[in-house]
Amino acid sequence: MAQLYFYYSAMNAGKSTALLQSSYNYRERGMNTLVLTPSIDDRAGVGKVASRIGLECDAQAFTVNDNLANIIEASHKEKKQHCILFDEAQFLTKEQVKQLTYVVDILDIPVLCYGIKTDFQGELFSGSHYLLAWADKLVELKTICHCGRKANMILRLDSQGNVISEGDQISIGGNESYESVCRKHFRDVVWDVK
Repeated sequence: MAQLYFYYSAMNAGKSTALLQSSYNYRERGMNTLVLTPSIDDRAGVGKVASRIGLECDAQAFTVNDNLANIIEASHKEKKQHCILFDEAQFLTKEQVKQLTYVVDILDIPVLCYGIKTDFQGELFSGSHYLLAWADKLVELKTICHCGRKANMILRLDSQGNVISEGDQISIGGNESYESVCRKHFRDVVWDVK
C-alpha cells in the first residue's frame, strides 16, 4: 500500500541528497521514478535537483497553478511510475498536497516529499503545514547549529550577513542567504520575547 511521506528539516540537513539517493535506489532496481521540483527554485537551473555535495538530477518543474495529480497520472500512463519524489515541498499549495493524497490513495504510488518545515520567522510554509497534517509518515532529518544543538530554525541574512526578520516568506537562496540554528540562537536574534 502506497503512502505519503514528508521528510522535513531546517536547511543543510541533506534533504536533496536523501531524495537523490531514494530515486537512485528505485532506479537501480529497474523501477521508474518521477522527480518534481518547483520552478521558482532555479538555483541549479529550472528543472534540476542539486545537493550541496555535488549530486544532481533532472526533474520536472511545476508551478503553484499545476494540477500535480494530472501531471503524475499522465506520466504514469505513459510509463509506469513506482515512486514520485518532490524537492522543496514547502512550496506546494494546500490543493497540491490534496492532489498528492489522490496519487497515493487512488493511483497507489508512493510519494516522498522533502522540504523545510518553517520559514525565517518560525512560521510554517503552506506545503509543510498540510504535509504535516496529512502525510502518512513524518521523518525529521537533522542538522546542527554552530553551538552543537539540533538546528530546527532558519535565519535569513542580508548581503552583509546581518539577520533579517521582516520580508516576504519566499526568497530563494542558499548558504549566502540562510543559516540553520537552534531555537535558542533563533530566539536571541529574531524573537524579542522573554
